[in-house]
Amino acid sequence: MGRHYLEHLFTPRSIAVFGASPLAEAVGGRVYENLLNGGFAGPVHAINPKYQAIGEKPCYASLDELNERVDLAIIATPAATTPAIIRSCGEHQIKAAIVLSAGFGELEGAGKALEHTLLEEAHRSRVRLLGPNCLGLMRTSIGMNATFSNNVAKPGSLALVSQSGAICTAILDWASAHEVGFSTMVSVGDAADVSFGDILDYLSMDPETRSILMYIEGVRDARRFMSGLRAAARLKPVIVIKAGRHAEGSRAAMSHTGSLVGSDDVFDAALERAGVVRADTIEQLFAAAQLLSNPHRIGGNRLAIITNAGGPGVMATDRAVEQGIKLAELSPDTRTKLDAVLPKTWSHNNPVDILGDATPERYQAAVEACLADDQIDGLLVMLTPQAMTAPTEAAKAVIKADNPEGKPVLACWLGETQVRKGRETFARHHVPSFINPESALEAFGFLAAYRRNQELLMQAPGPLAELEPPDIEGAKLIIEGALAENRTLLSALETRALLRAFSIPMLPAMTAHSPNEALAAAEYLGFPVALKILSPDITHKSDVGGVRLNVGRAQAVRHVYSEMLEHVRELRPEARLEGVSVEKMYRGGSGRELLVGVIDDPVFGPVVSFGAGGVTVEILQDRAVALPPLNDYIARSMIRQTHISRLLEKFRNLPPADLDAIVHVLLRVSEMVCELPQIKEMDINPLTVDESGAWALDARIVVQYQPPGRHPYDHMAIHPYPSHLVTHWQMPDGVDVTIRPIRPEDAEMERDFVRRLSPEAKYFRFMETLHELSREMLIRFTQLDYSRELAFIAVVKKDNQELEVGVARYFSNPDGESGEIALVVADDWQSKGIGTRLMTCVIDAAREKNFHTLQGEVLANNVKMLHLMSKLGFTQSKKIDEPGVVVVTKPL
Repeated sequence: MGRHYLEHLFTPRSIAVFGASPLAEAVGGRVYENLLNGGFAGPVHAINPKYQAIGEKPCYASLDELNERVDLAIIATPAATTPAIIRSCGEHQIKAAIVLSAGFGELEGAGKALEHTLLEEAHRSRVRLLGPNCLGLMRTSIGMNATFSNNVAKPGSLALVSQSGAICTAILDWASAHEVGFSTMVSVGDAADVSFGDILDYLSMDPETRSILMYIEGVRDARRFMSGLRAAARLKPVIVIKAGRHAEGSRAAMSHTGSLVGSDDVFDAALERAGVVRADTIEQLFAAAQLLSNPHRIGGNRLAIITNAGGPGVMATDRAVEQGIKLAELSPDTRTKLDAVLPKTWSHNNPVDILGDATPERYQAAVEACLADDQIDGLLVMLTPQAMTAPTEAAKAVIKADNPEGKPVLACWLGETQVRKGRETFARHHVPSFINPESALEAFGFLAAYRRNQELLMQAPGPLAELEPPDIEGAKLIIEGALAENRTLLSALETRALLRAFSIPMLPAMTAHSPNEALAAAEYLGFPVALKILSPDITHKSDVGGVRLNVGRAQAVRHVYSEMLEHVRELRPEARLEGVSVEKMYRGGSGRELLVGVIDDPVFGPVVSFGAGGVTVEILQDRAVALPPLNDYIARSMIRQTHISRLLEKFRNLPPADLDAIVHVLLRVSEMVCELPQIKEMDINPLTVDESGAWALDARIVVQYQPPGRHPYDHMAIHPYPSHLVTHWQMPDGVDVTIRPIRPEDAEMERDFVRRLSPEAKYFRFMETLHELSREMLIRFTQLDYSRELAFIAVVKKDNQELEVGVARYFSNPDGESGEIALVVADDWQSKGIGTRLMTCVIDAAREKNFHTLQGEVLANNVKMLHLMSKLGFTQSKKIDEPGVVVVTKPL
């Protein structure tokens, strides 16, 4: 893993400002002054043909006149001049530029055309662009304030990434007053080139950054966004605020699912799968900033509240319940400790009311007792200024309290004048402090949500090995047949066939085109039956009386058939009526009606929905959504989020529903949308479930044309586990070897594998002395985004457990057309063909991704590896600045 491709943007050694000016009111003048005054150690050059000097500094007409190495260009000139400037940057080997200028993609017509020209020039010149139309970038560790803002970030460990420059300045202004520091502030502007995904990818490995805040207005590339977000959230807390939560009319959907699921639901689901949490307001983002700038992390959702007044304690309790925060149960040992230090009249429960005459010493003793309790995950300490209260001294006592486990402590000093110094004391010592209990509990809720979503992030759904393999080819042929007839709504028969191809249970049914056919079908299936209208023009059959249930007698079938068609014709005379579907009635007495659906979100692709079903589905609005692929954990988490999940348990005379059957359907639907990108909408409504199973009693599928040439999972925001790349091989001595893509659950096996390597093998692989993988490296190596990186491990069975004996991987470069490779084989398994097999898998997978080139770096004295690379067709050349390193390259 070499230097990051955004290194020149975030840690430049020299900077050139195009449009620098002596005028303080000019954008170029402001950014040039900020750079000079910010403490940046490297040279800052002014480029502007209008001036020969700015103050005592020379000003150059162009880069040709400057004739010095520059890492970063900052452009504050009219929009029309920027493509030529970028061309000049490329000619002078400048790798990164910040375009502050406006007048591009935010404007229609000429502005968008100019942005397109700018991007083309940047790609041709190999210059990465931040912006245009952005505030700029701050990096406090190197004193770089490359913005035209009046605000200056204090040094810290929090990164701020925002689509809005105004939000950046507001947060910086607030942070200054609250002693919150930043490692980085990035305003992405129009994000025409460098996007959220790129920035998150850099910040995830940035040692200066411990936590990340984001303000988002829209996402251009969902796959890149999710990739960067998941990479960052695996290593550091990330919290997001998004504008435009209610996008009315964002989707003209005809299905139940489409009418239920809005773009904001999908965005929430994306954040959950990425392991991050979301704030709804700027105030909540500020609250989150206080916690994220603090190194304490939450271990659970159990909160204890300490207060010197009963009323605020009750208010905090009410809000905690509304937030889904669990009030901790005090352990007997904690109660004993509190009895020893508190008056006899203390509350003896949580909230811990230490009474209105509480001294600082009483606060400290109560805080220490609660923090030592294993049943408490976090603490909210509250104070109201009363006659005998010493707010500032009490704050100092809370700060002084022993907290060996590093549990989060939140302070809420209610009031204003008397408690101001106490709040300032908390701010100086980086203890999160809030003016009301509601804000404090919202902030604690963020920490709890972060921990919960981290569990979702760790899920990497693998192949559904235990399930019957689906008939993917047959399903594709059915869809292609419908599209060939210019139909997007599948017929009832096609829909049933598609569900059957993925083993989703349905009750028997037959199509009838006349009253007599309906009667014959009913006699064949057995009474009672249901009759449902068949029409490509009617979405919701019940709305037009197109469903008749429990038809129990032969004499009634023909009458019901004719009456139903006549009734539908009166209500919908323009609709094409093709007959009815005669279906076996569900006879169970304990069935619950559910809905499982799919929509194709314009940004994030397919989304799976689960919730209450039936004809009142839009009114109940009870659903949970998730981005596929799903696994057992994610499916059960979706079920738990809904209100109807309580009805799935044993309820009065109803036995518990078969949850495994529901999970089976969710997994199969997930598999469908992964393998069939043509699915645009799907409703299974109702999915009826009882104690013996689940059946899709009605379903509707809408498909869409997919252009040729796309990769199998390009339609998805999260790339599924590539199970088709698993191979098996037997060595000449009879040992069976499995080569498969690595999974997150392989982390311990990967750690042990590296531990077993000899010092020489470790040095050859990592080019440094390394004893074992750090937590960050382990996460980076096992929790992959399969769309841009892949690691194959070779495993053998030993004592009925898998043993890793080799690993090879590639990392996709930013151009998306080349990759960097790495390979290591356990010392006692070398020279047995494992390295060749692993590298062959890497090469084949890279070809599948349409890579043009693979490249790697090998130490010159690693003779075995160089020999293997030559055998595999890699050319060799010495690295210019490191003669001890050989660069191996293979065109694909």
